[in-house]
Amino acid sequence: MAVNRVPVLKRCRSLGLEPTYLGIDKKSNRQLKRSNRKVSEYGLQLREKQKAKFIYGVLEKPFHNYYVKADRMKGMTGANLMIMLESRLDNVIFRLGFARTRREARQIVDHKHVLVNGKCVNIPSYLIKAGDTIEIREKSKGSQRYKDILEVTGGRIVPEWLESDQENLKGVVKELPTREMIDVPVDEMLIVELYSK
Repeated sequence: MAVNRVPVLKRCRSLGLEPTYLGIDKKSNRQLKRSNRKVSEYGLQLREKQKAKFIYGVLEKPFHNYYVKADRMKGMTGANLMIMLESRLDNVIFRLGFARTRREARQIVDHKHVLVNGKCVNIPSYLIKAGDTIEIREKSKGSQRYKDILEVTGGRIVPEWLESDQENLKGVVKELPTREMIDVPVDEMLIVELYSK
């Protein structure tokens, strides 16, 4: 499996991202030193795509597949793409506060700790639907790992499209998010422009 091994803070700096969007509290003190080169239109579009891929931890081929699916759906392609990325199971676990970062959420799903509507799902890219119930399986609930996670994520705001019960490590998807509910600093229109060339 392909893994991106670039240090997270270095990647955040190069993309001009705040590490808090990834669930990381560290701050990078270094400034990115770029000469006063003007970034081309293509460069801007590519950066937005790389931002979205990096935030959600999706590689190029699956990301392109999401774009193709979003393009076939009704409505705005860019908004559809962001909604699909946001409704991935690993992202929902992160948003509910059951993981510190999306990478950790992905690992939790991979290790079969997550039940969706009572069934074990170990596919991080599984797309959830409105009304789905997501919980950590009983066997894992008592582990020290989740106590540590909840200590860190306790103050995190859960988006309004989700309902989180952190005591029982359970969450409900009230509705699928709209683009306005997604607080990710990505201009999806540039991604659409890039792919529609």
